[in-house]
Amino acid sequence: MDREPFAEGTSRAPISQRPQRVKKLGEGAPGGTVKAVIDDIEVKVPIGTTILEAAGMINIKIPSLCYHPDLCLAGVCRVCVVEVEGEKTLQASCSYPISGPIKVKTYSSRVRRARKNILYLLLRNHYGECYSCARNNNCELQALAKEYGVTTYKFGHTDKPRYEADLSSYALERDMDKCVLCRRCVRTCIDLQEVGVLEAVGRGSRTKIATYLDKPLEDVICINCGQCINRCPTGALKAKDPAEDVWRAIDDPEKHVIIQTAPSPRAAMGEEFGLPAGTSVTRRLNTALKRVGFDRVFDTNFTADLTVMEEGTELLLKLKKVLVDKDKKVRLPQFTSCSPGWVKFVEYFYPEKLDHLSTAKSPQQMFGAVVKTWYAKKNGIDPKDIVSVSLMPCSAKKFECERPEMHDSGYRDVDHALTTREIAGMIRECGLDLPNLPESDFDDPLGIGSGAGLVFGATGGVMEAALRTAYELVTG
Repeated sequence: MDREPFAEGTSRAPISQRPQRVKKLGEGAPGGTVKAVIDDIEVKVPIGTTILEAAGMINIKIPSLCYHPDLCLAGVCRVCVVEVEGEKTLQASCSYPISGPIKVKTYSSRVRRARKNILYLLLRNHYGECYSCARNNNCELQALAKEYGVTTYKFGHTDKPRYEADLSSYALERDMDKCVLCRRCVRTCIDLQEVGVLEAVGRGSRTKIATYLDKPLEDVICINCGQCINRCPTGALKAKDPAEDVWRAIDDPEKHVIIQTAPSPRAAMGEEFGLPAGTSVTRRLNTALKRVGFDRVFDTNFTADLTVMEEGTELLLKLKKVLVDKDKKVRLPQFTSCSPGWVKFVEYFYPEKLDHLSTAKSPQQMFGAVVKTWYAKKNGIDPKDIVSVSLMPCSAKKFECERPEMHDSGYRDVDHALTTREIAGMIRECGLDLPNLPESDFDDPLGIGSGAGLVFGATGGVMEAALRTAYELVTG
């Protein structure tokens, strides 16, 4: 049988040839319920429900480092062990399916002692350096150690050799000295993203998470989506932070530093400062960024509107060529090109579909191009003295800044892309209390945007905005 060829430049078979992910326990299980008694509390659960899930139904929190509700089960960290009546050994609650009446103890002295020893062992192999770690005070391992009173290294420090951090990627950093082998990143990359950059290699104490042939991230098929970072419980994976470069630019009187902000991080920023999730802080964020030292604060919605105008017009031209001119060379459907992670995914795995991508730049890069050309000319500023910064929701935007296609004006369209956490760190560094700052507007003339640009931050928003625009162009 003929097999689909490998995507150029990759080492993995096409997605259609890869095995399907392992189902979570309980998926597709026969109907019916069963009674479980957890810490003397009775609960009825569907057959196949795990002990950890059943405990959550009655507000009993069982700790875990490898479990994640989005991922298939692993049961490797063993922090979630519990006592099950009739079982000789402690069982991992995240992977133990309830198939009949069961009695469970989640915090007996035996369980607490075992969890504490497991944490001691995890910390023994963990070069934490917590005070300098990006996840300090936001680390699941650190939080569990504090919760269980693990304040010393009971078993001493490991004698294993230290790994060299992988800093090769434009978007991500990997520090395997901080890895706890939970495999969340592996399952995320394979099962959710269907990319498969990371895998567990070696056995026993030699096990580690590695790329294909242990190559640096820049040399493998990573699409820089950052989903592995979102699920890593420690600081083993993080986005590359250019904040120091931005500070240097702000402190340089010869540089004109502008920042554009996208809708999604503006919606998330309030949560970084203790406000309820989704609280709008856009106008207060404008004030904070100006006080940090940015010369101009602009709205990415300005070029999001330009993007949907281009994508809508491009779609209409393609439809005309196909339906009226009967041009068989035109490729439909048309895919958006706004997400650099998605573009990279197509380039690696579906290169034959590249003609389906829109030719429009993303709003981030379009804004950068406008700033380095039209804005520079209008304000009499040499483009080499402009530092263009963006506040974006995705680590792939950092990679997008470096693409050679994004330097066509002779300068990089966008010099630095920062995430919500990174900008929040800069605001805190200035001692600013975001929730209590006064409000201010975006700067003119690049601070105006429509609702079409605003919906970019929602799932399906780009498609909706492009279709809206196409409809408006047709009907007037």
